[in-house]
Amino acid sequence: MSSSICENGSGSKPVKKNAILVDGVPLNGPILDSKAGERFVEEAFPIIMEEAIRKATDVNEKVCEWQTPEELKQCLDLDLREGGEPPQQILKRCKDVIKYSVKTGHPRFFNQLYAGMDHYSLVARFITEAINPSVYTFEVSPTFVMIEEVVLKKMIECVGWEEGGDGIFSPGGSVSNMYAVNLARYKNCPNIKDEGLSGMPRLVMFTSEECHYSIRKAAAFLGIGTKNVYVVPADERGKMIPEELEKQVQRAVKEGAVPFIVCATAGTTVLGAFDPLEKIADICQKHGLWFHVDASWGGGALMSNKHRHLLNGIQRADSVAWNPHKMLMAGLQCCAFLVKDKTGLFEKCHSSQASYLFQQDKFYDVSYDTGDKSIQCSRRADAFKFWLMWKAVGTRGLEERVNRALALARYLAEEIKKKEGFRLILEPEYANVCFWYIPPSLRNMPDGPEFWKKLHQVAPVIKERMMKKGSMMVGYQPHRDKVNFFRQIIISPQVSLEDMDFVLQEIEALGKDL
Repeated sequence: MSSSICENGSGSKPVKKNAILVDGVPLNGPILDSKAGERFVEEAFPIIMEEAIRKATDVNEKVCEWQTPEELKQCLDLDLREGGEPPQQILKRCKDVIKYSVKTGHPRFFNQLYAGMDHYSLVARFITEAINPSVYTFEVSPTFVMIEEVVLKKMIECVGWEEGGDGIFSPGGSVSNMYAVNLARYKNCPNIKDEGLSGMPRLVMFTSEECHYSIRKAAAFLGIGTKNVYVVPADERGKMIPEELEKQVQRAVKEGAVPFIVCATAGTTVLGAFDPLEKIADICQKHGLWFHVDASWGGGALMSNKHRHLLNGIQRADSVAWNPHKMLMAGLQCCAFLVKDKTGLFEKCHSSQASYLFQQDKFYDVSYDTGDKSIQCSRRADAFKFWLMWKAVGTRGLEERVNRALALARYLAEEIKKKEGFRLILEPEYANVCFWYIPPSLRNMPDGPEFWKKLHQVAPVIKERMMKKGSMMVGYQPHRDKVNFFRQIIISPQVSLEDMDFVLQEIEALGKDL
C-alpha cells in the first residue's frame, strides 16, 4: 500500500494526489460516475416510453420487425469488445433492441399465454429493477416480504382454503409444479431429504395426457423418472377422465409401486381445458394421494364470479400453481405456488438453515425471514407487481378483465362458425380459440388423408407471412390426432371486437392463394 501522486495512461482522468493504492489500483472515492449514469437513465426513459410503451401498444404499429438470425447479428452488432462505447451509441443499441423485439403488449399479439401491458405492473417492475432486492430475509427486503405475505394470503382466499395455507412466489409455473412434486414426495417419504433415493420405493405420479410438459421434467429432475409418470387419457375436450385415473392408480398398486401425487390441470395449454377437479379429488382422498392443481393458466378465472365455476373442487387441492402474469397481466414473471399445509412443510422439506442468512438471534421477528422455505437463495420481488396492479384496479377490475377476455373468445368462436373457410375445432371453455382456416383450393375436397395432409401445411405458411408482414401473431400446432390448427389466446383489455374481426380477415388475406 502506498500514498503518492500519480497519473494513469489509460485515457481516464488522472488519479488524485495522495492516492491510496493497493496492487497499483487507486482506492480513493468511487470510480463509477453516478452523475453520468443518471444522465444516461434520464435519456433512456424517453426512448422506453416512446418505443417500448407507446409504439409497442399501438395497433397501427407492427407486432414484430422480422429478421433472420444472421440479419439480426448485423443489425444489432452483438460482439463484445475490450473498450466501451459512448452513451449515445448505447442509447441507439437500446432503440435497436426494442425495434427488433416482438411487441408482446401489442393488441394483436395472440401467440402465447401472456399478452398485453399493465402500466401499474410495469412501474412496479421499474421500481424492483432499480432497488434490486432479494426476497429472502426481512432485513434486506422488508417491504417486499410483507407484500408477498399479503398477496399470498389473498390468493389463498381466492382458492377457497378457509383455514389458510402457505405459499411462495417461484420463477415460473414449471418450478411451481416441481415444488408440488417435491413436497408431495417429502410428505410421503420424509427420510428422502437426508438419505436420498437409494432406499426409497418406486414412486409413481399421475397426470393427464394434456398436462404441461413440466410435469415430466419434474419427474426427471427429481429422480423419479419419466417412466414413473403414468399418463391418464383425456376426453375429446382435453379433460382428464377420472375413471381412467382410477385404473392407473390401481395398476400402480398391483405393480407394487407407491402412488403419491396426482397432477390435474385447470386450463390446459392448447385447448384451455379444465380437469374435473371434484372427481379427481375424490380419487385422491380415497387413495391418500397428494392432489396438485396446475392452474398456471386457468387460475385467473378464480377472480371472476361468473367463471370461477371452471375450477370447482380446487379448494380440495393440497397445492396449486397459479401464474398472475398470464390472464391477469402482472408481467413476466409472476408465479405463485400455494399449499394448504400450515405445519411448516415448506421449511421441513427445503430448509438448510444457512447461518449467514437465517440467524435465530436477530433483533426482529425471524418468522419474516421466509427464504429458507425456497429452493432458491436470491429471489425476485415478483409479488410486488401483482400487488401494485391489484391495488390500482381492485378485485373488480381484475374480474372485469377476465370476463371481457372470455366474452371476446366467445365472440370470435361465433364469428368463426359463420365465416366460410373457417372451422372451429371445439367450443372454447376459456380464452383459447382453436380453429382451422381452409383455403378455397381445399373447400370442395372430402375430409380424407389427402385433405388433412394439405391442410396441415396451411397454418405454417400463414404464420410465416404474418410474421414477415408484422401484422399480428397467432400460434399454431398439431395436437393429438389433429393436423396443424390456429390457437388464438385472448387476454389483453386493449383487445377489441375489431381486432377479432381483423384476425379472421388477415388470415384469409394471407392464405387464400394456398
